[in-house]
Amino acid sequence: MFASRTEWSLTPNRLAQRLAERRRQGLPILDLTESNPTRCGFQFPAQAILEALAAPRALTYEPHPQGLHRAREAVAAYYAEKRIAIAPEQVFLTASTSEAYAYVFRLLADPGDNILAPFPSYPLFDYLGRLNDVEVIAYPLVYDHGWQLDRETLRKRVRVRSRAVLVVHPNNPTGSFIRREELESLIACCREHSLALVADEVFADYAFAPDSQRVVSHAGTPDVLTFTLSGLSKISALPQMKVAWTVLSGPEAIVRDAVARLEVIADTYLSVSAPVAHALPSLLEVRRPVQPQVLARARDNLGRLDELLAAGGPVSRLEVAGGWYVVLKLPAIRSDEDWALELLDRDGVLVHPGHFYDFPVEGHLVVSLLPPPAVLYEGVKRILSRVAM
Repeated sequence: MFASRTEWSLTPNRLAQRLAERRRQGLPILDLTESNPTRCGFQFPAQAILEALAAPRALTYEPHPQGLHRAREAVAAYYAEKRIAIAPEQVFLTASTSEAYAYVFRLLADPGDNILAPFPSYPLFDYLGRLNDVEVIAYPLVYDHGWQLDRETLRKRVRVRSRAVLVVHPNNPTGSFIRREELESLIACCREHSLALVADEVFADYAFAPDSQRVVSHAGTPDVLTFTLSGLSKISALPQMKVAWTVLSGPEAIVRDAVARLEVIADTYLSVSAPVAHALPSLLEVRRPVQPQVLARARDNLGRLDELLAAGGPVSRLEVAGGWYVVLKLPAIRSDEDWALELLDRDGVLVHPGHFYDFPVEGHLVVSLLPPPAVLYEGVKRILSRVAM
């Protein structure tokens, strides 16, 4: 009765089962996975947000495949502040980056074609690929005093039916940005194999320190057909507003063709609602008071974590350049899932095991940097005590 693309396991994993049972029993939980900014105690300009959603213009339906022009102008202005010239005609609004991925995959790939995506990474791309009848081929990020693309392996994994290379900038959960020399290599690979470049930049505004070698943004890349994805979910820490976008750039002729084809896809769905489209310029302004709070929290928590780890011991952290997450390195004397289960059962600490993110070896836990500092501090203390036993 059901499509084969939905034949995934519907049985909750062991960690989800034990978490549900702990909550059912009313037992306390120190949640070090919390990454929803609306639940982390940040101060939002509530009145301005609500007023933006009350615009009388929203009572008139003005459908456009790419989204309201005024909203796309606001997106272009956002990139202009990064000194990247983007025209509103290069922008497509969607309800989420997941929907934007679906548009791009539908545009580029026939059933059975493939997209190359990095690992470790957020456990989303396999689902999106399967739902869009596209195979996802993983290429590795490697760690050696910091994360970097394994460019040679990436090239070796390109197939005849490869259609695009996906990068996440910065990656989740590694917090690693694409550097200029890596982008040059990616462009060369895309040119050689007629691939598009798809760049997910939802966390791009959350860098912990300046780096002149870091790519500012992939938007505006002129060399190959490039799709740059972002949205309010992270930029303004407003995931509930459901507005994202895709910026197309590259050689003029192929971008023009891509825009025309993508218009048909977007016109089929018309997913962005009028109230949030009209509110988008104002909602983008929310980033100005909110981003400093998020960055301060992430840096503070990272500093507290380093204080706890400074004494040495079997737990360390991997280098991270930005984003909302940090990866802890533990002894691989048991699986990541077993570590996570023991921490939940015996210490009431919730973390994500590394295998959720396709870490290729055991010994990794992923922790959010958004919880209140006292929560993160106590949770990490319990992790260190547990590992030391």
